Parts: sequence; structure tokens; C-alpha cells
Amino acid sequence: MLLDTASMYFRAFFGVPEIKGPDGTPVNAVRGLLDFITRLVDEYQPTDLVCCWDNDWRPQWRVDLLPSYKAHRVVEEVPSAPDVEEVPDPLQVQVPIIREVLDAFGIRVLGADGYEADDVIGTLATGAGQPVDIVTGDRDLFQLVDDEADVRVLYIARGVGKHERVTNDWVRERYGIDARQYADFATLRGDASDGLPGVAGVGDKTAASLLGRHGDMAGIRAAALDPESGMGPGPRAKLKAAADYLEVAPRVVAVARDIDLDRSGTALPHTPRDPERLAALAEQWGLSSPVERLTAALAR
Repeated sequence: MLLDTASMYFRAFFGVPEIKGPDGTPVNAVRGLLDFITRLVDEYQPTDLVCCWDNDWRPQWRVDLLPSYKAHRVVEEVPSAPDVEEVPDPLQVQVPIIREVLDAFGIRVLGADGYEADDVIGTLATGAGQPVDIVTGDRDLFQLVDDEADVRVLYIARGVGKHERVTNDWVRERYGIDARQYADFATLRGDASDGLPGVAGVGDKTAASLLGRHGDMAGIRAAALDPESGMGPGPRAKLKAAADYLEVAPRVVAVARDIDLDRSGTALPHTPRDPERLAALAEQWGLSSPVERLTAALAR
């Protein structure tokens, strides 16, 4: 089980009522994330679990290809300094607590410099040699769904308690494409939340139709340049106008699958690694109940 950790703690922060620790520090995201993990462990009983981390939420190599990538989320741009993501202060103070608690439990947290959590997930899911469940509220990860390799997404956009199990049939029913085509679909359609403009005038239906007829982005671009391809004048003009965008966007949207990662230590612990430290953190931050619930789930 691979967790898109930031996707989950953001949802916990906005979905769980404000709760404060003994010193007044907000801890609703911490509590919510722990209870999310408890619920998933109870329901799916994974042998391995990794909290995948954004070591770099807006990698420079993606920005170099497409400057608009996540640009609207930057607090302020400082030359030669890493971009700072706009995160509510009451959530920002909870992220270090989340890391400490996960470490005390012995739950593997894994990131890679220069890459997003999506890329860590893509690498771990590729060639895993066992069934993989990816937990996320991000549609971009639908591109990793692979029925033959037994990789699916547990999609939590409507909440962890109402998550949907995304398989290739699910993607095909929802979007009219195969999961392997999802990255090209997202590139064509665009995604405002990631700063992807897409091809002007191309929405879900047109993107799906183009992929259904031409297979992938390379086939679509070749057809747009071929007067004998039978592509209509409208889509042809739109694709030609977006040629510069289509040259770079697929590399931005595609999740990396070949990062050099240390895959050790992913086994889900049955007992906390450092129970004394965990108890101290639970007392310090008022987390006794969610810590007890997760501890019990691990033991089961």
C-alpha cells in the first residue's frame, strides 16, 4: 500500500474539525491521517505500507519544461531559492509532528530529492512483484493503474470512508479510455489545479475521442500533421496551435517510474518501533486515542 501522504493529510486537515493539543497547537491533520491509516490497514491488511513524500513538490525540471506547472501555488518566487508552497499555517506546523509520529510507529516514509511523491509511488508500483494499492485523491495517478500487474488506485476524493477502487474498467467507464492513456488524456484536457493549460477547446470527450482513434499522443500529433489522416479541421487546428505545449507537457504529466530508491524497510510493523517515544508524542500532542487505534490495527 502506497500512500500519497500529502493528499491524505490535506484532506484530513480540511475534513476533520479543528482539534488542538495541550499547548494549543492544532493537530487535526495528524489525528485524521492516523485514523485514515488505521481504517485502510484494517480493511486491506497490507503486508507493506509506505508513506510517500514530496521531497520536492514542484521539481525544477518540470518547471523548466512548463513554467506554469503549479505556479499558482507558489507563495512567492525567490531567485535561486526553492519554491514555497502555499499551505495554511495551522497545517504547516503539523507536518513535522506527522513525520515524528510515523517514525515512532516504524512506518516507512520515503521521498526522493528532485521528485514528487507521485514519482516515488510510480517507481515503487512498477515491478513491485506483488499487488499494489495506491491511496490518493489525485487523478494523475490513474496512469499507474495496471490490471495485469495488479496495481489499482484507492481514490479518496470523496473521503477515505467512501473511497473508490480504480481499475482499468473503472477508468474506461468514467473517461472512455484505458488507464495507460490517462497521462495523454490529462495532457490534452489540462488540469487547472496543476497549472496545466491543456489544448484550448479540447475537453474530456474530444480528448477521449482523439485517443480512441489515434491511440496515444504520438499518434494524435502525427495525425494532426497528416492531411490524409481524416482528422477534422477543428481538432487539427487546435492541436497545431498547441504544438509547443504538446512538445513538453507529456514529460511533465508522466509519473517517473525509475528513481533510484531504497526499497528496504517497507514491511508494515505489528508493534510500534519506539513505544516510549510514541507514548511521549501522544501525550505531548494529545494523540492518545488515534495512536491507540492504529496500534491496535497493527496488532490485528
